[in-house]
Amino acid sequence: MASSSARARSLYRSILRELPQRPLSTPSLIQQRVRSTIVAQPQADAPSQMDQAEQYIQYAKSQRMYTTLLERYNPGMSMDEEERVRLTARRVGMDLPDEFISGNKA
Repeated sequence: MASSSARARSLYRSILRELPQRPLSTPSLIQQRVRSTIVAQPQADAPSQMDQAEQYIQYAKSQRMYTTLLERYNPGMSMDEEERVRLTARRVGMDLPDEFISGNKA
């Protein structure tokens, strides 16, 4: 029983680490739901629910890592077209000419 409650507590903490950070004084609805599910789970179904929780944690970690790698290796994804063109020109050793801004030379 102690081992089961320690495992459940560990899984709960792992799930909270993967969720967006919020102060503990105002937990989100999903945090409240996870806590109530872990506290009130029936003993017969506990191992399968814990296995599902571990799978969810692995999935959430993988998704976070995927997003991190995507942002790291595709930095132009969130740039607008002008910025992407300017950085591409700089990469090959060219500078874009200054453009006219509101009738005056920039």
